[in-house]
Amino acid sequence: MLARIRTLWQSLGEETAQDLAEYCLVTALVALLALGIFIHVSGGVQNIWGAAGGAMATAGSSSTAGNATASTPGGN
Repeated sequence: MLARIRTLWQSLGEETAQDLAEYCLVTALVALLALGIFIHVSGGVQNIWGAAGGAMATAGSSSTAGNATASTPGGN
């Protein structure tokens, strides 16, 4: 009876270690997939951010230039 319990206990430990290894592999796979998605998406976000920043800079410079030329003829 004691031998059976020992055998059961040892086999349970081996299965737990195998499950832990499988969970680690699945977690690593999910982390790699998330990293790949993040890298892929970050390029698109940088492009959008750059385009928006360029549009804001262009709008700001044309707005400032428009105010300067409009005030000059009226002031003189």
